[in-house]
Amino acid sequence: MKIGVFAKTFPTVGALATLQAVKNAGFETAQFNMACLGLPAMPDAIAPTDAASITEASRATGVSIAAVSGTYNMIHPDLAVRRKGLERLEVLCASAKAMGTTLVTLCTGTRDAQDQWRWHADNASPAAWSDLLEEMVKAVIIAARHDVHLGVEPELANVVSSAAKARALLDQVKGGRVRIVLDPANLFERASEAERTAIIERAVDLLGPDIGMAHAKDRDAHGGFVAPGTGVIDFRHFIARLRKAGFDGALVGHGFSAEEAPAVARHLRAAASLLPQSPS
Repeated sequence: MKIGVFAKTFPTVGALATLQAVKNAGFETAQFNMACLGLPAMPDAIAPTDAASITEASRATGVSIAAVSGTYNMIHPDLAVRRKGLERLEVLCASAKAMGTTLVTLCTGTRDAQDQWRWHADNASPAAWSDLLEEMVKAVIIAARHDVHLGVEPELANVVSSAAKARALLDQVKGGRVRIVLDPANLFERASEAERTAIIERAVDLLGPDIGMAHAKDRDAHGGFVAPGTGVIDFRHFIARLRKAGFDGALVGHGFSAEEAPAVARHLRAAASLLPQSPS
């Protein structure tokens, strides 16, 4: 299991400078974001030289590219916004392999028109689910065309708000192109230790073979996001459950500052190294 980080954690511009910062902080893989090249996160075009700069920097630093961020609001109330997001997703998918990855992460979206990470009551409606399925089928066609996979993360504020809804999405969208990005901090806001343990175990058991990447944020006792190792989540337990399910991919930390990054890398690596290297 590789320990990684969101590349945009670091306030650098350029692939080499960014991945060197990733390495210096103690990580071995990264989820890349086109903003690290000074581009929009979802650009209208990616020059071959820009994509090549990422693979060259990866080779030079030894930091692999676990995924590239392709998040847009897949159920935005404005159809034109969805259409533009899908066009930009194709741009990313077309360049993903040249950037050294086959996983493009998504945001299943919200009916909130201003903030794709904010809950809206209509997210729970049958119409929102129907719109997501329609958009996801289009995205899967794009992914198949470029031979990449799409990473869907259960997020409390999005239409796929739980592990159960992620399972339903996997069961309803065919084609084998959808993978799950699982972050324990996105499965609850406030919960007791026993409740957290049960929620995480249930999620991994439900999604296990379809988990393509894991994320690592943490929560404090009040439900706020904090750096891994400073909150309530037991990452030894989370990693153990992932390994038991056969997962050996990247665990990518985010939601913390560049200054906190080295301590996060040490915490996650310690949590992983204290466990057997094969499923028990």
